Amino acid sequence: MAATGRMDKAYNNLQFLNSREARTLRILAEYLEPQTRFRHYNINDTVVFFGSARSLPPEQAQEELQRAERLGDEGSLVQARRQLALSRYYDDARVLARTLTEWSKSLQQPMRRFIVCSGGGPGIMEAANRGASEASGISIGLGISLPMEASHNPYITRELGFEFHYFFMRKFWFVYLAKALVVFPGGFGTLDELFELLTLIQTGKTGKRMPIVLYGEEYWREVIDFDALVRWGTISAADLELFHISSDPREALEHLQTELTRLYLDGSRPAEL
Repeated sequence: MAATGRMDKAYNNLQFLNSREARTLRILAEYLEPQTRFRHYNINDTVVFFGSARSLPPEQAQEELQRAERLGDEGSLVQARRQLALSRYYDDARVLARTLTEWSKSLQQPMRRFIVCSGGGPGIMEAANRGASEASGISIGLGISLPMEASHNPYITRELGFEFHYFFMRKFWFVYLAKALVVFPGGFGTLDELFELLTLIQTGKTGKRMPIVLYGEEYWREVIDFDALVRWGTISAADLELFHISSDPREALEHLQTELTRLYLDGSRPAEL
């Protein structure tokens, strides 16, 4: 009951809105509220960056290694060396996001095109938003509420930072506006997002072609044996053409420019999801 003595309307009843019975309303809100913001800022096309939240900036990784060396703990040294090896991908994601944003801003298009979008958190996600910011571009962060991870890094454009409760609604917004995907080394979450996108493209459920770059050939060749999937007959040889493997920001940018131009700038716009 409201302080005036009147009964609360249902849409003002927070106890109800947070109840099990109102789950459908909460799901719908995670569709409509982002849609409203994207329309307001005229955002229709994104390039999504996925990758590990554990990837540190190189300077921070170097500091962690020096600290571990002073402590002399072998376990800490092993971990610090792994972090330093992974940190090179932070810099590459930052460079790729910056140069992609610079290219996008140079396009003579009426809409904001090919906006960098990340999962909003630290690591590779932070690097992507940071690179876009360094090019004076806007960028999106589709965060998720997790108990052990920050959902927003400081480089996301303030008006375009989101925090989702439902993973599937967050994934929907990753896919719906995406025109390309760049996947850096990552763990379970990154692999989940990659394979869901590959499945949607393979089965034609997106209704659009989407260039996918797997960044870091050394990592991807070791972690996933795509050729073995072909040998076992669980995918076709043609499915290997759904993605492009790169280990250089300049080469990755050139591939994205070529494919995005072919698919979305030269001629008719493909069907949406």
